[in-house]
Amino acid sequence: MPSVFVQGRPVDSYPRLAPEARHGKVRRITEAGEEVLHKPCRDVTEFGPDLAALIDDMFLTMYIADGAGLAANQVGVDLRLFVYDCPDDDGVRHVGHIANPVLDPLDAAHRRLLDEGEGCLSVPGATMDVPRPDRAVVRGFDRDGEPVVIEGTGYFARCLAHEADHCAGRLYLDRLSRRERKDALRQVADRRDEVLARRAANVEALKA
Repeated sequence: MPSVFVQGRPVDSYPRLAPEARHGKVRRITEAGEEVLHKPCRDVTEFGPDLAALIDDMFLTMYIADGAGLAANQVGVDLRLFVYDCPDDDGVRHVGHIANPVLDPLDAAHRRLLDEGEGCLSVPGATMDVPRPDRAVVRGFDRDGEPVVIEGTGYFARCLAHEADHCAGRLYLDRLSRRERKDALRQVADRRDEVLARRAANVEALKA
C-alpha cells in the first residue's frame, strides 16, 4: 500500500510539506462568529494563477497553524475550496486541494458513524466529539479545472466532511448540542491565546 496519495493518486515519495507552501504567504485565520464562516461559499468559476496563489497561501497557513485541512473561508475568501494534508487511520498520508467539493451521499446501511474528537482552526483550542461517517467520497475540481474524486476513511474521511461543511457555511459547532457548544466555547476562552501564540512562533521560525 502506498504511504502517500496526492490528489487521490499514489506517489513514491513526497516532501514533509507540500511544495505549494514554498510559494505561499501566511494569511490570518478567521474565527467562529465571523460572517464569512457562517454562509455558503460561492462556486469557484475562474481557474488560473489567482486560484493557484490562493491554494499556495492556504497550504502554508494550514501548516503554520498545525492543521490537517483548511477551507478558503477560513482565510476570509468566500469560495468553495479547501486544501488538506491528513493521515487516515492506517497512517497513509493524503495531500491535495479540491474546488467546488460535493460529498457523495452514503447509504445508511453501508456506513458507520464514528464519534471521535474533532477540532477546527477557526475554533482555536477546542476539541469535541462529533459523529461522522467512517467513509467519505468528495467530487470536485483541481486548480486547473480538471475533475477529481477523493475518497477517505477514518480520520481522513472526517477531515473531508469537516472541510466540505466549511464550504457550505457550517462549523462543527453547528453539529453540537447547546451544552456541548458552550463547553467548546469555554475551551476556546481558556486556550485561544496559547494557540495563537504557538502560530505566531511558527511564523517567526519560518522567517529564521
